Amino acid sequence: MRHRHRRIRFAVLASLTVLLTAALLPAAGPVPAAPPLVTAFAAAAPGDAERWSVDLSVVGGDDVNVRRTPAGLRLRDPRSGVARSTRPTAEGMLLGAPHNLARPATRVHAEVTAAVPPGATVETQVRGWRTIGGWTEWRATTAVFDQPVTRVQPRLVLTARDARAVATIRGVRLTADARAAVTAASPGRTYRVFATRIGLVGEVTANGRTIQPRDHFVALPSRRGLAPNNTGDYTVRVCTTSGSRCTYAPVWDVGPWNTRDDYWNPSAVRENWKDLPQGRPQAQAAYQNGYNGGRDQFGRVVLNPAGIDLADGTFWDGLLLTTNVFVDVAYLWTGSGPHGVVGDGPLNIRAGASTTYASRGLAARYANVPIQCYVTGQTVAGPFRTTNRWNRLATGQYVSHGYISAVYGGTVPRC
Repeated sequence: MRHRHRRIRFAVLASLTVLLTAALLPAAGPVPAAPPLVTAFAAAAPGDAERWSVDLSVVGGDDVNVRRTPAGLRLRDPRSGVARSTRPTAEGMLLGAPHNLARPATRVHAEVTAAVPPGATVETQVRGWRTIGGWTEWRATTAVFDQPVTRVQPRLVLTARDARAVATIRGVRLTADARAAVTAASPGRTYRVFATRIGLVGEVTANGRTIQPRDHFVALPSRRGLAPNNTGDYTVRVCTTSGSRCTYAPVWDVGPWNTRDDYWNPSAVRENWKDLPQGRPQAQAAYQNGYNGGRDQFGRVVLNPAGIDLADGTFWDGLLLTTNVFVDVAYLWTGSGPHGVVGDGPLNIRAGASTTYASRGLAARYANVPIQCYVTGQTVAGPFRTTNRWNRLATGQYVSHGYISAVYGGTVPRC
Protein backbone atom coordinates (compact mmCIF):
# COMPACT_ATOMS: atom_id res chain seq x y z
CA MET A 1 0.00 0.00 0.00
CA ARG A 2 1.22 3.45 -0.83
CA HIS A 3 1.73 6.21 1.67
CA ARG A 4 -1.18 8.61 2.06
CA HIS A 5 0.75 11.63 0.79
CA ARG A 6 0.94 10.12 -2.66
CA ARG A 7 -2.83 10.13 -3.26
CA ILE A 8 -4.51 12.87 -5.24
CA ARG A 9 -8.03 13.56 -3.91
CA PHE A 10 -10.77 15.72 -5.34
CA ALA A 11 -9.58 18.70 -3.25
CA VAL A 12 -6.00 18.59 -4.53
CA LEU A 13 -4.82 21.22 -6.93
CA ALA A 14 -5.80 19.31 -10.02
CA SER A 15 -6.03 21.62 -13.00
CA LEU A 16 -7.10 18.59 -14.91
CA THR A 17 -7.82 19.99 -18.34
CA VAL A 18 -6.53 22.97 -20.22
CA LEU A 19 -8.18 26.15 -18.93
CA LEU A 20 -11.02 27.27 -21.14
CA THR A 21 -9.17 30.49 -21.92
CA ALA A 22 -6.48 32.64 -20.39
CA ALA A 23 -9.03 35.45 -20.34
CA LEU A 24 -10.62 33.83 -17.29
CA LEU A 25 -7.51 34.46 -15.21
CA PRO A 26 -7.17 38.05 -13.98
CA ALA A 27 -3.73 39.56 -13.56
CA ALA A 28 -1.89 38.66 -10.36
CA GLY A 29 -2.33 40.98 -7.43
CA PRO A 30 -4.31 41.47 -4.20
CA VAL A 31 -7.65 39.70 -4.02
CA PRO A 32 -10.29 42.23 -5.04
CA ALA A 33 -13.36 42.72 -2.89
CA ALA A 34 -15.59 42.09 -5.91
CA PRO A 35 -13.80 40.51 -8.86
CA PRO A 36 -14.92 41.78 -12.24
CA LEU A 37 -17.26 39.74 -14.36
CA VAL A 38 -15.38 38.15 -17.25
CA THR A 39 -16.93 36.47 -20.27
CA ALA A 40 -14.79 34.04 -22.27
CA PHE A 41 -15.88 33.68 -25.87
CA ALA A 42 -15.07 30.90 -28.27
CA ALA A 43 -14.67 31.64 -31.96
CA ALA A 44 -17.81 32.74 -33.76
CA ALA A 45 -20.07 29.77 -34.48
CA PRO A 46 -21.48 28.99 -37.93
CA GLY A 47 -25.06 29.99 -38.62
CA ASP A 48 -26.38 26.42 -38.60
CA ALA A 49 -24.91 25.63 -35.16
CA GLU A 50 -27.03 24.53 -32.20
CA ARG A 51 -26.76 26.60 -29.02
CA TRP A 52 -28.01 26.01 -25.48
CA SER A 53 -27.32 27.09 -21.91
CA VAL A 54 -26.13 24.87 -19.05
CA ASP A 55 -28.56 24.73 -16.11
CA LEU A 56 -26.53 25.83 -13.07
CA SER A 57 -29.48 25.75 -10.68
CA VAL A 58 -29.61 21.98 -10.16
CA VAL A 59 -26.97 20.64 -7.76
CA GLY A 60 -27.45 16.96 -6.98
CA GLY A 61 -25.77 13.77 -5.86
CA ASP A 62 -23.47 13.63 -8.89
CA ASP A 63 -21.91 16.96 -7.96
CA VAL A 64 -18.95 17.54 -5.66
CA ASN A 65 -18.42 20.48 -3.28
CA VAL A 66 -20.47 23.08 -5.21
CA ARG A 67 -23.61 25.07 -4.38
CA ARG A 68 -26.00 27.43 -6.10
CA THR A 69 -26.13 30.98 -4.72
CA PRO A 70 -28.08 34.04 -5.88
CA ALA A 71 -24.84 35.27 -7.49
CA GLY A 72 -24.12 32.00 -9.30
CA LEU A 73 -22.37 28.65 -8.89
CA ARG A 74 -19.64 28.60 -6.22
CA LEU A 75 -17.63 26.20 -4.12
CA ARG A 76 -19.64 24.87 -1.17
CA ASP A 77 -16.61 24.63 1.13
CA PRO A 78 -13.66 26.71 -0.14
CA ARG A 79 -11.58 25.60 2.85
CA SER A 80 -11.87 21.90 2.01
CA GLY A 81 -8.39 20.44 2.08
CA VAL A 82 -6.54 23.73 2.63
CA ALA A 83 -5.22 22.59 5.99
CA ARG A 84 -4.00 19.23 4.68
CA SER A 85 -0.62 18.84 3.04
CA THR A 86 -2.07 16.55 0.37
CA ARG A 87 -4.96 18.91 -0.37
CA PRO A 88 -3.48 22.37 -0.91
CA THR A 89 -6.40 23.57 -3.01
CA ALA A 90 -10.16 23.19 -2.70
CA GLU A 91 -11.99 21.85 -5.73
CA GLY A 92 -15.62 21.45 -6.75
CA MET A 93 -17.35 19.91 -9.75
CA LEU A 94 -20.81 20.28 -11.32
CA LEU A 95 -21.96 17.58 -13.75
CA GLY A 96 -24.43 19.12 -16.15
CA ALA A 97 -27.36 17.29 -17.73
CA PRO A 98 -26.76 15.63 -21.12
CA HIS A 99 -28.21 17.57 -24.05
CA ASN A 100 -29.66 15.70 -27.03
CA LEU A 101 -28.60 17.37 -30.27
CA ALA A 102 -31.01 18.04 -33.13
CA ARG A 103 -28.30 16.84 -35.53
CA PRO A 104 -24.91 15.09 -35.04
CA ALA A 105 -21.94 17.36 -34.29
CA THR A 106 -18.18 17.04 -34.29
CA ARG A 107 -17.25 20.19 -32.37
CA VAL A 108 -18.46 21.91 -29.20
CA HIS A 109 -17.27 25.19 -27.74
CA ALA A 110 -18.31 27.33 -24.79
CA GLU A 111 -19.04 30.86 -23.66
CA VAL A 112 -18.56 31.26 -19.91
CA THR A 113 -19.52 34.25 -17.79
CA ALA A 114 -17.73 34.16 -14.43
CA ALA A 115 -16.09 36.29 -11.74
CA VAL A 116 -12.66 34.74 -11.16
CA PRO A 117 -10.35 36.35 -8.57
CA PRO A 118 -6.60 35.60 -8.46
CA GLY A 119 -5.94 32.16 -6.98
CA ALA A 120 -9.17 30.70 -8.37
CA THR A 121 -9.85 28.90 -11.65
CA VAL A 122 -12.84 27.86 -13.71
CA GLU A 123 -12.67 25.01 -16.22
CA THR A 124 -15.30 23.82 -18.69
CA GLN A 125 -15.16 20.28 -20.09
CA VAL A 126 -17.50 18.33 -22.37
CA ARG A 127 -17.95 14.78 -23.62
CA GLY A 128 -20.03 13.44 -26.50
CA TRP A 129 -22.11 10.29 -27.00
CA ARG A 130 -21.21 8.21 -30.07
CA THR A 131 -23.79 5.79 -31.48
CA ILE A 132 -20.98 3.22 -31.72
CA GLY A 133 -18.48 3.47 -28.90
CA GLY A 134 -20.42 5.27 -26.15
CA TRP A 135 -19.05 8.36 -24.39
CA THR A 136 -15.87 10.08 -25.57
CA GLU A 137 -13.25 11.21 -23.08
CA TRP A 138 -13.82 14.54 -21.37
CA ARG A 139 -12.24 17.39 -23.34
CA ALA A 140 -11.66 21.04 -22.65
CA THR A 141 -13.75 23.18 -24.94
CA THR A 142 -13.36 23.84 -27.81
CA ALA A 143 -13.65 20.04 -28.18
CA VAL A 144 -13.30 18.18 -31.47
CA PHE A 145 -14.59 14.60 -31.57
CA ASP A 146 -13.23 11.77 -33.72
CA GLN A 147 -16.79 10.69 -34.62
CA PRO A 148 -20.07 12.60 -34.83
CA VAL A 149 -21.83 12.75 -31.46
CA THR A 150 -25.57 12.93 -30.83
CA ARG A 151 -25.54 13.99 -27.18
CA VAL A 152 -23.28 16.40 -25.25
CA GLN A 153 -22.70 16.58 -21.49
CA PRO A 154 -20.83 19.44 -19.78
CA ARG A 155 -18.79 19.45 -16.58
CA LEU A 156 -17.59 22.51 -14.66
CA VAL A 157 -14.58 22.43 -12.32
CA LEU A 158 -13.84 25.22 -9.82
CA THR A 159 -10.68 25.50 -7.72
CA ALA A 160 -9.47 27.92 -5.04
CA ARG A 161 -6.08 28.18 -3.35
CA ASP A 162 -7.47 30.64 -0.81
CA ALA A 163 -10.85 30.40 0.93
CA ARG A 164 -11.23 34.15 0.48
CA ALA A 165 -10.84 33.97 -3.30
CA VAL A 166 -13.65 31.90 -4.81
CA ALA A 167 -14.88 32.03 -8.40
CA THR A 168 -18.55 32.53 -9.24
CA ILE A 169 -19.95 31.14 -12.48
CA ARG A 170 -22.90 33.17 -13.73
CA GLY A 171 -23.63 31.33 -16.94
CA VAL A 172 -22.36 28.81 -19.49
CA ARG A 173 -23.52 28.63 -23.11
CA LEU A 174 -22.50 25.78 -25.41
CA THR A 175 -22.48 25.66 -29.20
CA ALA A 176 -22.28 22.47 -31.28
CA ASP A 177 -21.65 22.18 -35.01
CA ALA A 178 -20.40 19.69 -37.60
CA ARG A 179 -17.67 21.82 -39.15
CA ALA A 180 -14.67 19.96 -37.70
CA ALA A 181 -12.86 17.25 -39.66
CA VAL A 182 -13.53 13.68 -38.50
CA THR A 183 -10.99 10.87 -38.39
CA ALA A 184 -11.59 7.15 -38.03
CA ALA A 185 -12.22 5.78 -34.57
CA SER A 186 -9.19 4.13 -32.97
CA PRO A 187 -9.19 0.58 -31.61
CA GLY A 188 -9.06 -0.07 -27.90
CA ARG A 189 -5.61 0.45 -26.40
CA THR A 190 -3.81 -1.87 -23.96
CA TYR A 191 -0.59 -1.12 -22.08
CA ARG A 192 1.47 -2.79 -19.37
CA VAL A 193 1.76 -0.46 -16.37
CA PHE A 194 2.60 -0.74 -12.68
CA ALA A 195 -0.39 -1.07 -10.34
CA THR A 196 -0.58 -0.06 -6.69
CA ARG A 197 -3.32 -0.62 -4.09
CA ILE A 198 -5.42 2.36 -3.03
CA GLY A 199 -6.72 1.48 0.43
CA LEU A 200 -7.92 4.75 2.04
CA VAL A 201 -11.29 3.32 3.10
CA GLY A 202 -13.63 6.12 4.21
CA GLU A 203 -11.99 8.85 2.16
CA VAL A 204 -13.63 10.51 -0.84
CA THR A 205 -12.69 9.96 -4.49
CA ALA A 206 -12.42 12.62 -7.18
CA ASN A 207 -16.00 11.91 -8.33
CA GLY A 208 -17.42 12.15 -4.79
CA ARG A 209 -17.62 8.47 -3.82
CA THR A 210 -16.81 7.45 -0.24
CA ILE A 211 -14.43 4.51 -0.53
CA GLN A 212 -15.92 1.28 0.85
CA PRO A 213 -14.09 -1.78 2.25
CA ARG A 214 -13.03 -4.06 -0.63
CA ASP A 215 -14.36 -1.54 -3.14
CA HIS A 216 -14.21 -2.21 -6.90
CA PHE A 217 -12.88 0.70 -8.96
CA VAL A 218 -9.58 2.14 -10.22
CA ALA A 219 -7.81 5.50 -10.42
CA LEU A 220 -6.00 6.88 -13.46
CA PRO A 221 -3.73 9.96 -13.46
CA SER A 222 -6.04 12.11 -15.63
CA ARG A 223 -9.59 13.35 -15.22
CA ARG A 224 -10.17 12.80 -18.94
CA GLY A 225 -11.21 9.23 -18.16
CA LEU A 226 -13.06 9.89 -14.88
CA ALA A 227 -16.58 8.41 -14.76
CA PRO A 228 -19.39 9.97 -12.73
CA ASN A 229 -20.11 8.08 -9.51
CA ASN A 230 -22.15 4.89 -9.95
CA THR A 231 -21.49 4.71 -13.70
CA GLY A 232 -19.03 2.76 -15.81
CA ASP A 233 -18.83 5.27 -18.65
CA TYR A 234 -15.05 4.86 -18.41
CA THR A 235 -14.08 1.29 -17.60
CA VAL A 236 -10.73 -0.48 -17.70
CA ARG A 237 -9.96 -4.16 -18.03
CA VAL A 238 -7.02 -5.06 -15.80
CA CYS A 239 -5.34 -8.46 -16.27
CA THR A 240 -2.39 -10.17 -14.65
CA THR A 241 0.55 -10.40 -17.04
CA SER A 242 0.01 -14.17 -17.27
CA GLY A 243 -3.60 -13.57 -18.35
CA SER A 244 -4.87 -15.95 -15.67
CA ARG A 245 -7.10 -13.29 -14.02
CA CYS A 246 -8.88 -10.22 -15.39
CA THR A 247 -11.14 -7.70 -13.75
CA TYR A 248 -13.33 -4.93 -15.19
CA ALA A 249 -13.70 -1.81 -13.06
CA PRO A 250 -14.92 1.78 -13.50
CA VAL A 251 -12.55 4.75 -13.20
CA TRP A 252 -13.76 6.67 -10.15
CA ASP A 253 -10.63 8.46 -8.92
CA VAL A 254 -7.62 10.47 -10.11
CA GLY A 255 -4.05 9.31 -9.47
CA PRO A 256 -1.48 7.98 -8.84
CA TRP A 257 1.09 10.80 -8.69
CA ASN A 258 -0.12 12.96 -11.57
CA THR A 259 -3.49 14.44 -12.52
CA ARG A 260 -2.83 15.49 -16.14
CA ASP A 261 -1.19 12.37 -17.58
CA ASP A 262 -3.51 10.62 -20.05
CA TYR A 263 -0.62 8.42 -21.15
CA TRP A 264 -2.87 6.04 -23.13
CA ASN A 265 -3.44 8.78 -25.73
CA PRO A 266 -1.14 9.62 -28.67
CA SER A 267 1.15 12.62 -28.30
CA ALA A 268 -1.10 14.82 -30.44
CA VAL A 269 -3.88 14.35 -27.87
CA ARG A 270 -1.92 13.72 -24.66
CA GLU A 271 -2.35 16.62 -22.27
CA ASN A 272 1.21 16.70 -20.88
CA TRP A 273 4.55 14.87 -21.35
CA LYS A 274 4.08 14.69 -25.14
CA ASP A 275 7.68 13.57 -25.68
CA LEU A 276 7.10 10.28 -23.83
CA PRO A 277 6.10 7.15 -25.77
CA GLN A 278 2.37 6.49 -25.90
CA GLY A 279 1.43 4.09 -23.10
CA ARG A 280 4.29 5.09 -20.79
CA PRO A 281 3.13 6.86 -17.61
CA GLN A 282 5.17 9.89 -16.58
CA ALA A 283 5.66 8.42 -13.10
CA GLN A 284 7.23 5.31 -14.61
CA ALA A 285 9.60 7.39 -16.74
CA ALA A 286 10.50 9.53 -13.72
CA TYR A 287 11.12 6.52 -11.47
CA GLN A 288 12.99 4.35 -13.95
CA ASN A 289 14.79 6.92 -16.10
CA GLY A 290 14.96 10.12 -14.07
CA TYR A 291 12.55 11.87 -16.44
CA ASN A 292 11.62 15.38 -15.24
CA GLY A 293 14.38 15.07 -12.65
CA GLY A 294 12.63 12.04 -11.16
CA ARG A 295 9.66 14.17 -10.07
CA ASP A 296 5.94 14.28 -10.83
CA GLN A 297 3.97 17.31 -12.06
CA PHE A 298 3.83 18.68 -8.50
CA GLY A 299 7.61 18.45 -8.00
CA ARG A 300 7.46 15.45 -5.65
CA VAL A 301 10.09 12.73 -5.90
CA VAL A 302 8.41 9.71 -7.53
CA LEU A 303 8.86 6.66 -5.29
CA ASN A 304 7.27 4.01 -7.54
CA PRO A 305 6.41 3.74 -11.27
CA ALA A 306 2.63 3.47 -10.80
CA GLY A 307 0.34 4.21 -13.74
CA ILE A 308 -2.88 2.91 -12.16
CA ASP A 309 -4.30 2.53 -8.63
CA LEU A 310 -6.59 -0.38 -7.73
CA ALA A 311 -9.23 -0.26 -5.00
CA ASP A 312 -8.96 -3.08 -2.49
CA GLY A 313 -11.66 -5.30 -4.02
CA THR A 314 -10.17 -4.90 -7.49
CA PHE A 315 -6.70 -5.66 -6.12
CA TRP A 316 -7.43 -8.54 -3.71
CA ASP A 317 -10.64 -10.13 -5.03
CA GLY A 318 -10.57 -9.38 -8.74
CA LEU A 319 -6.91 -10.11 -9.46
CA LEU A 320 -5.95 -12.02 -6.27
CA LEU A 321 -2.87 -9.82 -5.89
CA THR A 322 -0.78 -9.69 -2.73
CA THR A 323 1.69 -6.97 -3.74
CA ASN A 324 2.04 -4.09 -6.19
CA VAL A 325 2.90 -5.45 -9.67
CA PHE A 326 2.84 -4.74 -13.39
CA VAL A 327 -0.52 -5.49 -15.05
CA ASP A 328 -2.01 -5.24 -18.54
CA VAL A 329 -4.65 -2.49 -18.75
CA ALA A 330 -7.15 -1.97 -21.58
CA TYR A 331 -8.77 1.48 -21.73
CA LEU A 332 -12.10 0.25 -23.03
CA TRP A 333 -13.64 3.59 -24.04
CA THR A 334 -10.93 3.92 -26.72
CA GLY A 335 -12.41 0.88 -28.50
CA SER A 336 -15.64 0.33 -30.39
CA GLY A 337 -18.37 -2.28 -30.78
CA PRO A 338 -21.08 -3.54 -28.42
CA HIS A 339 -20.64 -3.09 -24.67
CA GLY A 340 -22.76 -4.50 -21.87
CA VAL A 341 -23.42 -2.69 -18.58
CA VAL A 342 -22.99 -4.93 -15.53
CA GLY A 343 -26.09 -4.16 -13.49
CA ASP A 344 -25.21 -6.20 -10.42
CA GLY A 345 -21.82 -7.28 -9.15
CA PRO A 346 -19.05 -7.90 -8.68
CA LEU A 347 -19.92 -10.56 -11.26
CA ASN A 348 -17.84 -13.69 -11.83
CA ILE A 349 -16.22 -13.94 -15.25
CA ARG A 350 -16.28 -17.62 -16.26
CA ALA A 351 -14.04 -19.72 -18.50
CA GLY A 352 -17.20 -21.13 -20.17
CA ALA A 353 -20.96 -20.65 -20.44
CA SER A 354 -21.87 -22.16 -17.07
CA THR A 355 -21.33 -21.53 -13.37
CA THR A 356 -19.52 -24.89 -13.26
CA TYR A 357 -16.60 -23.30 -15.14
CA ALA A 358 -13.82 -21.69 -13.12
CA SER A 359 -13.97 -18.00 -12.29
CA ARG A 360 -11.29 -16.06 -14.17
CA GLY A 361 -11.94 -12.73 -12.53
CA LEU A 362 -14.65 -10.22 -11.68
CA ALA A 363 -16.64 -7.48 -13.40
CA ALA A 364 -17.61 -4.69 -11.02
CA ARG A 365 -21.13 -3.35 -10.81
CA TYR A 366 -21.53 -0.54 -13.40
CA ALA A 367 -18.54 -1.77 -15.46
CA ASN A 368 -19.02 -1.56 -19.24
CA VAL A 369 -17.67 -4.79 -20.73
CA PRO A 370 -16.92 -5.31 -24.46
CA ILE A 371 -19.02 -8.16 -25.91
CA GLN A 372 -17.78 -10.08 -28.95
CA CYS A 373 -20.74 -12.42 -29.40
CA TYR A 374 -23.09 -14.68 -27.43
CA VAL A 375 -23.66 -18.40 -26.96
CA THR A 376 -26.30 -20.49 -25.20
CA GLY A 377 -25.42 -22.38 -22.05
CA GLN A 378 -26.66 -22.86 -18.50
CA THR A 379 -29.92 -21.07 -17.68
CA VAL A 380 -29.35 -18.44 -15.00
CA ALA A 381 -31.97 -16.48 -13.04
CA GLY A 382 -30.33 -13.07 -12.85
CA PRO A 383 -31.59 -9.76 -11.48
CA PHE A 384 -32.60 -8.54 -14.97
CA ARG A 385 -33.85 -11.71 -16.66
CA THR A 386 -33.79 -15.50 -16.61
CA THR A 387 -31.80 -16.59 -19.65
CA ASN A 388 -29.46 -19.20 -21.10
CA ARG A 389 -27.56 -16.52 -23.02
CA TRP A 390 -23.91 -16.00 -22.12
CA ASN A 391 -21.89 -13.11 -23.51
CA ARG A 392 -18.34 -13.83 -24.64
CA LEU A 393 -16.03 -10.97 -23.76
CA ALA A 394 -13.03 -9.77 -25.73
CA THR A 395 -10.72 -11.95 -23.62
CA GLY A 396 -12.66 -15.12 -24.54
CA GLN A 397 -14.33 -15.36 -21.12
CA TYR A 398 -18.06 -15.32 -20.39
CA VAL A 399 -20.66 -13.53 -18.27
CA SER A 400 -24.33 -14.41 -17.90
CA HIS A 401 -26.67 -12.06 -19.75
CA GLY A 402 -28.98 -12.24 -16.75
CA TYR A 403 -26.69 -9.71 -15.02
CA ILE A 404 -26.38 -7.26 -17.93
CA SER A 405 -28.72 -4.30 -17.51
CA ALA A 406 -28.19 -2.78 -20.98
CA VAL A 407 -26.22 -3.17 -24.20
CA TYR A 408 -25.10 -0.26 -26.39
CA GLY A 409 -22.75 0.32 -29.33
CA GLY A 410 -24.28 -2.16 -31.76
CA THR A 411 -26.00 -5.53 -32.07
CA VAL A 412 -24.35 -8.55 -30.44
CA PRO A 413 -24.04 -11.43 -32.95
CA ARG A 414 -24.23 -15.14 -32.17
CA CYS A 415 -20.77 -16.74 -31.87
